[in-house]
Amino acid sequence: MWPTILSLDAPAVVVLWQRLIAGSASVNVSAAEMFVLGCSVWLAYAADRWIEGWRLSSENIRTHRHHFYREKRWLIVAFWIAILGLDLSAAFCGLSVTEIKAGGFMLLPVVAYLFSHQLLHRNLRWRPPKEVCVAVLLGAGAALFVACRPGADLLHMAIPLALFAFLCFSNCALISVWEKEVDRSHGQTSLAIQFPGTIAFSRALPCVLSVLSVVAWLAAVPKAGPAAASATVSSILLVLVDLAEARIGRILARVLADLALMTPLIPLLARLVS
Repeated sequence: MWPTILSLDAPAVVVLWQRLIAGSASVNVSAAEMFVLGCSVWLAYAADRWIEGWRLSSENIRTHRHHFYREKRWLIVAFWIAILGLDLSAAFCGLSVTEIKAGGFMLLPVVAYLFSHQLLHRNLRWRPPKEVCVAVLLGAGAALFVACRPGADLLHMAIPLALFAFLCFSNCALISVWEKEVDRSHGQTSLAIQFPGTIAFSRALPCVLSVLSVVAWLAAVPKAGPAAASATVSSILLVLVDLAEARIGRILARVLADLALMTPLIPLLARLVS
């Protein structure tokens, strides 16, 4: 559970898909771009969980990750500030002016999401589902520096990016089903709570994604092959985790669901071996 508790799984997923999306756009991403993206995703996730842990009483907390952020809150603040410093240093030393400006614009919706979903509109039914917001923000983050690269093939990166965003949404929607009672206990809304009729829809999402990914794969969409293959494997793994969730429990299911999104490791390792 430690990758989930320490908020390391989401940064790993986004950086892996950043590399895959960059390949579809016929550009490479630098170490600085990967480092800044990974740190930035971690900072956002850590802030989200820190706020949640700060708001909740110990008796109401139902997850290990939120217990950790509550019990170690000031240690995490110190570590968060240190990571922010490293993130900014890497950005100003290793990114172009265009990328820094784009990152600044990207910061605005992230901060808006944190204030809206954790503080201002936490319990309001009409707010946009957090699962949609997270999928859009993660997709935008994975594509941000790639799109800023000179000569990036934006047209051919569109399908891999769409598959990644759909995959993130499927992952979050399933977790909202598994952690429905957790969210209720935390006073937090989710897709499954806002719209109970979408539970079956959420469980069907990975199946739909697997079909779309296979179609893109078999249709030999230019430069979309690795992303389509990764999305196919990831979506099938999500289906299997969902089927096993009642038996293995929501905690392990969540860990495995996040691990299922790391399939871009497969083509990356294959290239390294070859």
